[in-house]
Formats: sequence, structure tokens, C-alpha cells
Amino acid sequence: MYSAIRHLLFQLDAEKAHDVTLKSLKVAYQLKLLPLLIPKIPDKPKTVMGIDFKNPVGLAAGLDKNADYFNALSGLGFGFIEVGTVTPRAQVGNPKPRLFRLEEEKAIINRMGFNNKGLNHLIRQVRNKKDQTTLGINIGKNKATPNEKAIDDYLLGLEAVYPYADYVTVNLSSPNTPGLRDLQFGDPLRQLLEQLKTKQQSLASIFNRYVPMVLKVAPDMADEDISDVVDALLSLEIDGLIATNTTITRPIPDNTLHGNEMGGLSGKPLMPLSTQAIQKFYSHLGGKIPIIAAGGITEPADALKKIEAGASLVQIYSGLIYQGPDLIKDIVRAL
Repeated sequence: MYSAIRHLLFQLDAEKAHDVTLKSLKVAYQLKLLPLLIPKIPDKPKTVMGIDFKNPVGLAAGLDKNADYFNALSGLGFGFIEVGTVTPRAQVGNPKPRLFRLEEEKAIINRMGFNNKGLNHLIRQVRNKKDQTTLGINIGKNKATPNEKAIDDYLLGLEAVYPYADYVTVNLSSPNTPGLRDLQFGDPLRQLLEQLKTKQQSLASIFNRYVPMVLKVAPDMADEDISDVVDALLSLEIDGLIATNTTITRPIPDNTLHGNEMGGLSGKPLMPLSTQAIQKFYSHLGGKIPIIAAGGITEPADALKKIEAGASLVQIYSGLIYQGPDLIKDIVRAL
């Protein structure tokens, strides 16, 4: 059934199809139709970072930036859902068109630019969530905020979402906010994470509840940069790592339709690069903190490779667009 739906959706502009899909899913949820349409997914509990996940397959950030569709997406059977990226103030993101399908490659290029309705809106949504699926909240900085003041945005984000999140992701790796990736390296990374760790400890005391904090990294890092990131993660006792975000490289044929568009590439071509990054991070981390794998998972075998590379959990996004919600069930069964 999904292949027929996808054929119709792919006749639309990619961003329009995204909006239509989510709104339709929300209607189906409200009419209590999802249990009739979505197969029952077996439980495969896993505890990571002290959190009990009902299964190890999650939705990556970016699909539900504002947590407008959390309850409906939970009905698809995810073990956890990550919403965002959310910035302190609402922003429109980059000019359209900014989302492109590379159908033959089962890939997507996006240059959305953290378009979102801001912290206040997201908090209203997650405060009223009905489903108990594990919730991750991905925080970022506004485009207008200079890098030297980026920590202010991240501290605001962490403090605002802390009471509602099961874990918080610090996103420094989107290629679509100018200069953001510069914060992934060296002293800027260490200084930012150090202040966030202090804030996390303070909030844990205030709320009498410890919410893990993870860092999301790019797949394009040099080996020496990976080593520096690992040193910061371990010395500052960051709780986990998401590897990886989209890539600015183009491991696709030169003549691919939309292949020259600016932005981050996700989907099947990202799989080898992202998995290699997981292997490198794991070789340094040695299991001391868990890795959540994202990037290029379009079939169950891909998820297995991520686990074999050292990941504890997996996240999908582009694979869901191309394969549909059966992919969740198939990965859980494979694992």
C-alpha cells in the first residue's frame, strides 16, 4: 500500500509532500485508524543511558521539527522519537525550494536551515503529549546568533526542554546554518559542552531528575577531529553520541538529478560514510558512552551493520520516506 501512496506523494514538491504526509497521519491518528493500518510491532526493550526504550528503532530529528506530530508518529511503532531541531526564536529557514529527492539513489538533499516555530511552541506541544514513547529533543542556535554567543542559545534550549525531554541532543553538525559546524572542534566544542554540562547538573538538582545529553556529529570529520571530539565527550562525561548528521560530500553519480543542489545529503549513499564514522568513534570510545546510529538506513541489513559497528540504537528518516512504516517493523524483527 505504501508504494502506491509514495507514488502519489512523489508527484508533489518534496516539502509539500512532507507537510501533506504529516497532516494526513495526524488525521488518521485522531480518527483512531492507525492501529488498523500499521502492523503491531513486537517489543524489543533496551536500556541505554538509563532510559528504557521499548525498541531500539527511533525517528531522527528533522521530520517533526516542532513536535506537532509526536503522538501520531508514535503510532507507527517507534521505540523513540527525536523532535527538533528547535531554536530559541522561531525562524523561517532558508528560501524554497530547499528539499530535494534523489529518487534513483534513495537519497534526499536538504538545506532547510533550522526552520521551526521556536522553543515556546515546542514546549506547548510536548507538555501535552499523550503517548509515552521516549522523547528526545534536539536543540540548536538561531542563524542570527553569532558563534561567539552560540552558548547562550544552547543554554536557553537546554533549560527550556529539560523538564519534558527523556534526552537532549546538542546539534552542532547541520551544514545548513552558516558556521555551525565550526563549533564541533577544538576549544569552541569543549567550552560549549563544559557550560552545557554544568547547566545539566544544575537542572538535575533542581528537578531531581537526570536527563542525558548527547552530541550529534557530522560524518565528514578527519581522524584527528574525531579523536578531539572523543576526548571532550569522555572528559566532560557527555552521555552519548549521535553519528551522524547529513554529509556535504556527494558520493553519488555526477549526473544525478538534483545531485548538485547545496545542502546535506541523507539516505542510502550516506550509509558507508556514516557507518565508517561510527566504527572510528567506537574504536576510540570503547563502549564508554553509547552511540546512536543515524544516516543511510534504508533496509534492516543497514541497521544490523550499524549495530555491528558499535551502535546501541538506530534512527531512521530518509529510509522512512522511501520504504514506509514497514521499515520500523522489519528492523525491529531483524534486530
